[in-house]
Amino acid sequence: MVGTRNMVHAILFLLGSLIGVAGIYVLVFAEFLALVQILIYGGGIIIVLLFALMLTKRDEFHGRMENAQWPLAAIASLGLFVLITASIFADPQSGFEKPIHANFTEIGRSLFTKWAIPFEIASLILLIALIGAIVIARSGEED
Repeated sequence: MVGTRNMVHAILFLLGSLIGVAGIYVLVFAEFLALVQILIYGGGIIIVLLFALMLTKRDEFHGRMENAQWPLAAIASLGLFVLITASIFADPQSGFEKPIHANFTEIGRSLFTKWAIPFEIASLILLIALIGAIVIARSGEED
């Protein structure tokens, strides 16, 4: 994602990395988090990024994709990858405890009773932000 100049390719590489994170969740027996990772981040956030890319004017970003700091970003991401890989292979069982097996019925009941209002508030905030982005994008076209 860091090394590409095309924004659509960068978003698709981000989708690939989010699916990789979901795979890590599956490996640590967190199937619900893997499902949420795919549905919310892999689906929703990537779609919002693609819509934002489609709503922006192409002339505003002409020449901005050239960044002199991309080698530093590539080295930093490679170093972080090596650090994470080394920590996993150093002691694979160090951070893992016995998996907790919660079924989807218990999680769903908890989400729709205890956490219903926070989820509704978060969805309203996201809806307001989306409407605001559309209004800002549309206001420039009328001039």
